[in-house]
Formats: sequence, structure tokens, C-alpha cells
Amino acid sequence: MMTGLVVCVAVLVVASAAGVLYKRRSGRVRVRGRDDGKRLGAAELGGALGERATLVQFSSAFCAPCRATRRVLGEVAGMVPGVTHVEIDAEAHLDLVRRLEILKTPTVLVLDADGRVVRRATGQPRKADVIAALGEAV
Repeated sequence: MMTGLVVCVAVLVVASAAGVLYKRRSGRVRVRGRDDGKRLGAAELGGALGERATLVQFSSAFCAPCRATRRVLGEVAGMVPGVTHVEIDAEAHLDLVRRLEILKTPTVLVLDADGRVVRRATGQPRKADVIAALGEAV
């Protein structure tokens, strides 16, 4: 009886710690070594690159955080001259999703003026984090 209680408590502690860690990491803008050297052009994005930087958002139809991410990235692109926001439907561009290793939506890539991926965020990013990540690209 006591062993079962100890096991249940241990499982709850581990699950809670994993949930807190996942929530803290989601939406964080960070550099990933695997993105180093990857570039995207206007043909892949379906539109021109921004003069200084491009915010590329991979979304899906039933993704609630994608709508909030679209709003945040649109606001940032409107605030910072030379920055463009491009939204890509992940389901319609599976080849690109696979090549860039997009595992969930929303995923945001920050590209420099040459289209090189300099930052990546998975989940809904905060506006301040996006603005800080643009500093790396411009």
C-alpha cells in the first residue's frame, strides 16, 4: 500500500517538473546549431525577403497559438523598419518543413537580410524576445 503511494507521488513530481521545463522552453527564441548555414530565398518563402530581416512563421490551420504569434510578429514587423513577416502553411509546404526540421507549430525563424537562419523559436514567442532576436539578424 505504501509503495503504491510512493510511486504515485514520484510520478507526479517527475511529470510536474517535465511540464514546467516544457512551458519555460516553449516560445523561447534560441540559436540551434543545425540551422547554421541554412538559407531561404524569395522562391521558398513565396515573397521577398525583408530589407534588414525576415520573420518566417510556420503555422497550421487548427493552431490557436499561431494566431497570437501572427499578431505579435505583425506588430514587430510594423515597428522595425526593413523587417518583413511571412507566414507559411506547414501542411502545404511539407518539403520545406522536413528540410528545416520544423517539428511543431508555430515555429518562427529569424532570417538576416541574406536569408540565413540566425534564430529559431518553437511555440508562441513574446514580443520582447522577437525584438531581441532581430538584433542578431540586423
